[in-house]
Amino acid sequence: MKEKLSLKNTLKSFFLITLGVLSATFGLKSFLLPEHFIDGGVTGISLLVSTLTGWNLSYLIIIINIPFIILGYHQIGKLFAFKTTLAIAALSIGLLILPFEPITHEKVLIAFFGGFFLGGGIGLAMRGGGVIDGTEVLALYISRNSRLTVGNIIFILNVIIFLFAAYFINIDTALYAILTYLSATNTVDFIVNRLEAYTGVTIISEENEAIKDFIITEMKRGVTIYKGKGGYQEQNDIDIIYTVVTKLELGKLQDKINEIDPSAFIVQQQISDIRGGVVKRQALH
Repeated sequence: MKEKLSLKNTLKSFFLITLGVLSATFGLKSFLLPEHFIDGGVTGISLLVSTLTGWNLSYLIIIINIPFIILGYHQIGKLFAFKTTLAIAALSIGLLILPFEPITHEKVLIAFFGGFFLGGGIGLAMRGGGVIDGTEVLALYISRNSRLTVGNIIFILNVIIFLFAAYFINIDTALYAILTYLSATNTVDFIVNRLEAYTGVTIISEENEAIKDFIITEMKRGVTIYKGKGGYQEQNDIDIIYTVVTKLELGKLQDKINEIDPSAFIVQQQISDIRGGVVKRQALH
């Protein structure tokens, strides 16, 4: 049973990442690249460098994302880094070989739909447990060592990118880049239900000790234990686990719970931000 669930989750994960890569490639090749538009984040940095230097975007996406993959490896885990590496490599290859053609030359449509498909790709990849843009990983790391939220940090990083675009290219490109970024961000938010949100997870399982140990020792997260009692049929006493994780860590936790106890009862709640606690304090090495 556990093996079947693990295989199902793995296939679903890579299916979502594949869809994400196809969507992002389509957004770049059919909309943004033909008109030399840029976006925010690491992808925006890659587009900006490609526009200024003429270097191939496929190679830049890999090179510029390498530090963020390494950071993600230490911050989130091996599986996340592996999925992210595959996703970014697939995006790079897709930009080289997929025969997507320009759809329109209308600049507003390019900015909107380019951002829509690129944001859709980023969101789908995140749902699959990886990313194709390392900005979120960096923002998550900085937020744990500062008072800024993930959303604040991403906003600041993108403002810097747009200012560079305005200075080194032109104001129009920077303004269209902001429109592209807003479109992409809203699409990502729609798909992953707010990247910058934390998720409160309540877990009821007979294997609560194994799950608690994994959260504490492997994920380096704090847990709160509630004493509960079943209210249906067998009314046994049971420990109820509550923890708070980020969106990027949620898939890792869900996979492990399914592995330990496929019948575990899980309740998830979206949290806009938190103060204090292990999630914000934990320094990652």
